Amino acid sequence: MKRAKVLLVIFLMGILILISTGCGQKQEEAEGDMGKPDDGGTIVIALNKGSIFTLDPADYRDRETETVIRNIFDGLVTRTHDGKVVPEIAESWEAISPTVWEFKIRKGVTFHNGDPLTAGDVKFTFDRIVKEGGLEGRTSPRKGLMGPVKEIEKIDDYTVRFILENPFPVILQALVHQQIIPEKYYREVGIEGFLKKPVGAGPFKFVSGKLDEQIVLERYDGYYGGSPDIPPVGPPTLKRVIFRMIPETSTAIAALKKGEVHIIQMIPPDMIEELKKDPDIQVKEAEGTRVYMLEINNKMPPFNNPKVRQALNHAVDMDQIVREIYRGYGTRLPGPMLPYAFGAHQGLKPYEYNPEKAKKLLEEAGVKDLQVVIDTQPFREEEALAIAEMLKRVGIKASVRPWEWGVLKAEIEKGTRQLYLTDWGNSYLDPFDFLNPKLKTNDRGNFSFYSNAEVDRLLDEAGRETDPEKRKELYYEAQEIIYNDAPWVFGYSLKTVEAATKNVENWWPSMDSRENMHRVKLVDN
Repeated sequence: MKRAKVLLVIFLMGILILISTGCGQKQEEAEGDMGKPDDGGTIVIALNKGSIFTLDPADYRDRETETVIRNIFDGLVTRTHDGKVVPEIAESWEAISPTVWEFKIRKGVTFHNGDPLTAGDVKFTFDRIVKEGGLEGRTSPRKGLMGPVKEIEKIDDYTVRFILENPFPVILQALVHQQIIPEKYYREVGIEGFLKKPVGAGPFKFVSGKLDEQIVLERYDGYYGGSPDIPPVGPPTLKRVIFRMIPETSTAIAALKKGEVHIIQMIPPDMIEELKKDPDIQVKEAEGTRVYMLEINNKMPPFNNPKVRQALNHAVDMDQIVREIYRGYGTRLPGPMLPYAFGAHQGLKPYEYNPEKAKKLLEEAGVKDLQVVIDTQPFREEEALAIAEMLKRVGIKASVRPWEWGVLKAEIEKGTRQLYLTDWGNSYLDPFDFLNPKLKTNDRGNFSFYSNAEVDRLLDEAGRETDPEKRKELYYEAQEIIYNDAPWVFGYSLKTVEAATKNVENWWPSMDSRENMHRVKLVDN
């Protein structure tokens, strides 16, 4: 009997110990979870690219590279999906004078290694970009994006000033594309160490990956929250983000349908309606920021005659190309610029498709038996063939020659080609980063070799003018001259059309093609 009582006491004590231990574990688990974001799963984005270029924010000029970089690194400012510039690491700014801009840095921002982000990091970042030889002895390919910015001054730990050689009205748009890196960490590990393990202050931190395979990122729980103008503010919901290189569109679409990837880009127009019918897939679109055109070699006879270039504009039915080849997912442009960009001339009308007028202009120019080759990349061969047929209707013998871009670009720059299908991005949505590189004499993107001294003067003056209405007047005047000179066959813009699985929420395509994963989440189907 006594032994039984002892056993009962031991049994009851054991139960009490188990209960108290269990309660303690549950309490510790609950306390440990407090304040932590839920594990939002892993999202996979298919990039329409065989490889991105780098994870160094100062050493590239490529949209796919930028979309990965901007998920790891934040900038002073950012842009909403519909193009509005809003604060990010900078909490405020002001133009102290036409050539001095001051930015106040948000306090409490930390890099992925825990170091605080200060004005010194901002100065270090931009010194690498704007100074000649600032990129380990080389000049950054992003220097041109910063226009007349010549120096960055650190005023105190949370204030910097940008000193300009002349006024730069689009400085905020330019800053969207420049992201901040940590000076202390970079100096400790050097460029090689930084490329192996990049550290930023963005919503996701680098885990692993290869540029030509995939990049794996993980949520940074210490993230300051991002732009207060783009809610919700705080750490990301997603636990991991994987950017996977899938250059073949058909492969990406198959992976999307199988659920192996969650988001795909650059859907071909002939596949859009099919994807829209799939109940497990959502298709969304946004206005694009690329201009597509048929460039003309203005220095090669007979294309050095404006009448011949005008004839080509009347001979090519761009409306038909947008309607039939691109299934209407585009907008015909009346002149060189996107219609929703600042300073786009609203009074210009597209060149009328008029083969008879084209023939007459060719006759007035004294052109007979003209033979041309249209050079293009393989993915635009169908369009090039359609244009060739249109040119044949006005007596021009036209053929098509597809090239890979690396080969074609080199030949275009040498001035050996007649006509070539190309495109150029206008992510600033301002003439500065489009009309200047494409149409100023000898500028970096002027593949048509167009040169007009009055256009050069107007673009230079507009680039320094701080009054928006005066800038607009100058750009209108420049566009009127360009329209009549017809350096290209003016083309079109295409919508950005992307698709995602149904369980992706808070996602939409961006005008500048960026995939911003900060606010995206995965939900149960």
